[in-house]
Amino acid sequence: MNNKNNATDEGLVRAIGAWAFGTNIVNMVVGAGIFVLPGIVAARIGEAAILAYLVCAVIVALVFLCYAEVGSRITRSGGSYAYIEDAFGPFAGFIASTLLWLGWAVLADAAIAVAMAEALSKVVPELREPWLRGLFLVSLFGFLAAVNIYGLKAGVRLFVINTVGKLLPLLLLVGVGLFAIDFNHLRIVHWPGAGELGAAALVLFFAFAGAESALNTGGEILDPKRTIPRGLLLGIGGIFFLYVSLHTVAQGTLGPALADSAEAPLVATANSVLGHWGGKLLLIGAVISFFGTLSGDMLNTPRVIFASARDGLLPGFLARTHTRHHTPYAAIMFYAAVGCGFALSGTFQQLAVLASGSILLVYLGVCLAVLRLRQRFGPPATGEFRIPGGATVPLIGAGVVVWLLSQMEKGEAISITILLFLAAITYTLGALIRRSRAAKAAATRAG
Repeated sequence: MNNKNNATDEGLVRAIGAWAFGTNIVNMVVGAGIFVLPGIVAARIGEAAILAYLVCAVIVALVFLCYAEVGSRITRSGGSYAYIEDAFGPFAGFIASTLLWLGWAVLADAAIAVAMAEALSKVVPELREPWLRGLFLVSLFGFLAAVNIYGLKAGVRLFVINTVGKLLPLLLLVGVGLFAIDFNHLRIVHWPGAGELGAAALVLFFAFAGAESALNTGGEILDPKRTIPRGLLLGIGGIFFLYVSLHTVAQGTLGPALADSAEAPLVATANSVLGHWGGKLLLIGAVISFFGTLSGDMLNTPRVIFASARDGLLPGFLARTHTRHHTPYAAIMFYAAVGCGFALSGTFQQLAVLASGSILLVYLGVCLAVLRLRQRFGPPATGEFRIPGGATVPLIGAGVVVWLLSQMEKGEAISITILLFLAAITYTLGALIRRSRAAKAAATRAG
């Protein structure tokens, strides 16, 4: 392959194929959620929990068909942010970026940190004490911030999420657990209503979100018009198969007891199927997954905050760099402090719902972006992916996303609304400041 022939206007090289892209999706999505959520969903709707997975799968399929079309048309880096900005303008793009780094990344990391503390409390019961848990969370975020402030290489070394290491315990559990299933536990006796099912699916959606992050490398994907649709199909299909298999094994082996294992349901399943060593293996895998996700976000997301501050979209102090280590220390400290604050103030389930709400709003924007881009620039060109059925899929996708968002409780909906309002105020103030500076610069040149 000639890298020069694959160079982009951004100075990047297109080298990511469909398999690599699909694997990256699996790596980005399979994290903390699946280690915790099977028990929470079972506690909400019992043996019908598998239906919540089907609801999430349908929503993800509809939304990522929209991603496939938009991603084949807009091939620069930025993912969801770039798609929404190109469709609706810079204000919508800023709202989307805020939802991604604050509403999704920060809240998701806070939820993951809470889940990590809960998992470790199985081994260290003292972590159930509020003050010790608080000390652990502060130390965790402080350590991650310090490592990333020390230097980029240290942060990269800490970012040790290994897809094989993450998936191996889960695949082992599925492979052995399938032979231990009591199929009587899988019978649905009590069918949930639409509201109950929607509320359970909203919580579970936390485990399905994150695939859009792989699209941030849009400027480095080889032949994106073909690779993005194929990679999305491979990645999302693999995730759905893994999740359904894991929940089937958990429910089929634990039965009603799954609902009582909300803190570490897969660990309880592994204890039942593989014995204590299996439970310890799943616990180690969960903690590694939690820590790997947190360290990766602590490496990547503060750079987004730094860039936004440098461009005048966020307060200027967040663009400061360390004089010795040349890292965006202010953005790193800010990100760690906000994430730690949320972790100290919420439970996993509450934080997961808020994070899911934020990413669902981004998904809504991408569904509508399909229609807007068709209106502005016409249908996809030859060679670009086009969703069949005209406007049917994006409209249904937007509709089911709105339905899922409507399942949020009042307090959670208010929190998301406040986030949107603050983002709008921040953008407006930033725009006024930039205009003022431009006017002063023009007056200085004229003088």
